[in-house]
Amino acid sequence: MHHAGSLPQAGRAGCADVVNRIRGVLGGRGDFRAVREMNYGSSSISSAAKASARAFDFGRTHVVRPKGRHLATVVWLHGLGDNGASWSQLLETLPLPNIKWICPTAPTRPVAIFGGFPSTAWFDVHDLSENGPDDVDGLDASAAHVANLLSTEPADIKLGVGGFSMGSATALYSATCCAHGKYGNGKSYPVNLSAVVGLSGWLPCARNLNSKLEGSQDATRRASSLPILLCHGKGDDVVQFKHGEKSAQVLKSTGFENATFKAYNGLGHYTVPTEMDDVCKFLTVALGLHGSRP
Repeated sequence: MHHAGSLPQAGRAGCADVVNRIRGVLGGRGDFRAVREMNYGSSSISSAAKASARAFDFGRTHVVRPKGRHLATVVWLHGLGDNGASWSQLLETLPLPNIKWICPTAPTRPVAIFGGFPSTAWFDVHDLSENGPDDVDGLDASAAHVANLLSTEPADIKLGVGGFSMGSATALYSATCCAHGKYGNGKSYPVNLSAVVGLSGWLPCARNLNSKLEGSQDATRRASSLPILLCHGKGDDVVQFKHGEKSAQVLKSTGFENATFKAYNGLGHYTVPTEMDDVCKFLTVALGLHGSRP
């Protein structure tokens, strides 16, 4: 299997053609197989590893300029072991001419689940037990990186974040930070998100979500009004379908009333044209792109 970063440059073909070409390339990687039992709330890290955590440098950021009038900017986050280049090649072909896509690359860091072997990862995962602590430091650092990328956009531009697998987990974590108004470390979350997309992922820190939002009318209002699309394949053997489904249930039960969950029969840990068409439709509505001039 070719590495996603070695994909040929995508042309201006339709969404379905491009996705068919890369089906299986963005999924099924060896790195992904190692997290096939990932629990929706258990991206965990040992206290010893957390104590020794340090800052890691983020990799290269790939930007896809809008082909039409710039109305929205979306940061899109790759999965574990991948990079921003592979997704930028797909996103530039989508029929969304008014969106600027920013595709950063996660830091290369020792990943505990790989025995400390370095890999691009938005946060660390140590074991597959839902009882372990979350890597809040890593999640906060990546969510802050996303927010920093968005904070320099013009004031009239709608902002969104999306991702695949571990990137989806980071996007959903960003959604909870936006609603709460704070990162996990208590620092203020600086941007207002208008759309969040999570493909084949899970929700980190799910167990503490309700306590973060209850008692705050502002947080409740932000949570209920934030459009979120979660998509998951029923045949996913990497991040199992039940974890995506449970993530959607937790979001809805904690006040994210505008969260939508879509299931895809036979879909594994990759994306297909039908799914990306749903993403396009969702973003068009959530970001107010109806009737926009090309």
